[in-house]
Amino acid sequence: MPLVRTRLYRNGVLERQDFPLEELPGHVSDRGNVVWLDLCGPSAAELTAVGSELGLHELAMEDALSDRQRPKVDVYDNHLFITVYGVHMEEGRLRPVEVNVFVTANALVTVRDSDAFDMEEVVRRWDTLSRLAGHGVTFLLHGLLDYVVDGQLDLVEELDARAETLEESLYDGDPGDGRRLQRTMFELRQDTTRVRKITMPMREVIGTLLHRDQDIVADPVMAPYYADVYDHVLRATEWVEGIREMLANVRETRLAQQGFRLDEIMKRITSWAAIIAVPTLITGFYGQNVPVPGTGQSWGLWASTILVALTSVALYSVFKKNDWL
Repeated sequence: MPLVRTRLYRNGVLERQDFPLEELPGHVSDRGNVVWLDLCGPSAAELTAVGSELGLHELAMEDALSDRQRPKVDVYDNHLFITVYGVHMEEGRLRPVEVNVFVTANALVTVRDSDAFDMEEVVRRWDTLSRLAGHGVTFLLHGLLDYVVDGQLDLVEELDARAETLEESLYDGDPGDGRRLQRTMFELRQDTTRVRKITMPMREVIGTLLHRDQDIVADPVMAPYYADVYDHVLRATEWVEGIREMLANVRETRLAQQGFRLDEIMKRITSWAAIIAVPTLITGFYGQNVPVPGTGQSWGLWASTILVALTSVALYSVFKKNDWL
């Protein structure tokens, strides 16, 4: 069975909570009432039953039962259908939760994928701003959207902090720990991309509610509250773009560091190869099967040994001075 929560407001006052679902038709039929119904993981039959009582469009109910909808607002004759995503971190990774919302003249129906979306926090916001409850469904919808957008903004702030830490680790961390750095960069870019897909369409969602000429959410008193939500949406989207640019710079810097490190390694290899080549040349020269100065005499051994040592030290000094070693 799905988790079901209900609330009944009348004249801006909360009168009942968790009333049986069977009482929904009677409460909704009274235009003086405002009803909130929350369904967590409902079946198609259960949502259809609620939809028939509220006159919800079949396409909207089909979208509510489908996964991975894009954040949007669909306008029907007697109601709105809104899809948004609550976000939270689980085991260090982004876990979005789809929330579908039906908005009628005096009812707000929320349909969630799972209980990972903290509806209790939404209820607390409604209770905190209970003085605005007289504005009906517009008030309830604002509380829900405000919580969703604030959650997205908090997550973007967390991603920004992670990106700054990653940026600093390019110079403060172990340069040889490339696999961990690469994995962290990949996960952060993936989470940022997913957040962007959620936050970018929210501008259109809130903008439609603010500017579209329709009666369901047209309330001059609540308009500033929706404008505040829209401002948070803009901040979140601009922040996400900034994080993407930062990650692109981190990636370019990392590639530059890898190229510089490769150059350093090649210089060292070349330097040591040159140092080894000169003693090899000298010993190879004295290894010829022809008489050379010092052949068969002790001073020839010492001369070649000293020559090897001097040339090796000289080459090492030159390469060290030129920062090749």
